[in-house]
Amino acid sequence: MKADTLPYPNAKVIMKLVLSRKGFDSSYGGIPSPILPDGTLIPLPIPSKHDDQTFSDIEDSYYVHIDELITDLSKGRYTSKTRVHIDPDLCRSQNATPKDWRPSLGQTGNAQSHLRDMNIGKGDVFLFFGWFRKVDLDNGRWSYVKESPDLHVIFGWIEVADVLSVVTKREACLQEHPWISVHPHVIRPMHYSDERNTLYIAESASRYNKNHRHGGGRFNQYSDELRLTKPGCSRSIWSLPSWFYPQTDQKPLSYHPRSDQWQMEGERVTLRSAAKGQEFVLDCNSYHKADEWVNAIVSRNASR
Repeated sequence: MKADTLPYPNAKVIMKLVLSRKGFDSSYGGIPSPILPDGTLIPLPIPSKHDDQTFSDIEDSYYVHIDELITDLSKGRYTSKTRVHIDPDLCRSQNATPKDWRPSLGQTGNAQSHLRDMNIGKGDVFLFFGWFRKVDLDNGRWSYVKESPDLHVIFGWIEVADVLSVVTKREACLQEHPWISVHPHVIRPMHYSDERNTLYIAESASRYNKNHRHGGGRFNQYSDELRLTKPGCSRSIWSLPSWFYPQTDQKPLSYHPRSDQWQMEGERVTLRSAAKGQEFVLDCNSYHKADEWVNAIVSRNASR
């Protein structure tokens, strides 16, 4: 896509791509997010005692009885009353959407330091991935499908329009975007007091999917195109398009500098993805197929 064909006068073809690990994992939540029998992806936000929202607050946007689902899968550890950290905030039910709301991501601490050091800003793109596994409903109870694989799956995206320093410039940020007052990284300033606390705001429209109402959202339906995990491997072993392979003059995906992490296999490259770290950044100035790849994922998988 050429820059002069973009619908925003100051926009740019994607310069940096962030593969962002979010939702339930082995440390936060302890169980995979479910893939329903019809292929629906249900990315579970992590439990959080310092947030006010609960699983019941997201039920309308998931189109499933969340209490039965989460109670069964967690064996009673979580229920619809469990408080959760809804971030990235990618989808809201119609009656819970503030005026001018857009998808957004909050980040702070060391993870935000990495994004800042990589100069993530307007025109860059986040692809959010998490830990998923197939589930089934048998005799009225949800359970994980036996021997179904644990997968890393991309479940949403944000095309960055603005980056807000919500601690150091709180009043100015709220004046410009009043709707951010409901975001978990803004609503509790006493908890998120680190000066690195930052919001990434989506564009008001997508440059990849003209039918989508925002430059960000969820991918509701599983497809192999969204699967990062290599078939037959543990979830952290990924199969990516061959252009991801870092040539001598290219910076590799951040946190993946070692040559033994990468292995070319025909039209694909196998990556042993880093076990730790939330934000993996690719500088796409030297990876010219990145924008085409993101365009294909969003245009084919984004819900309206």
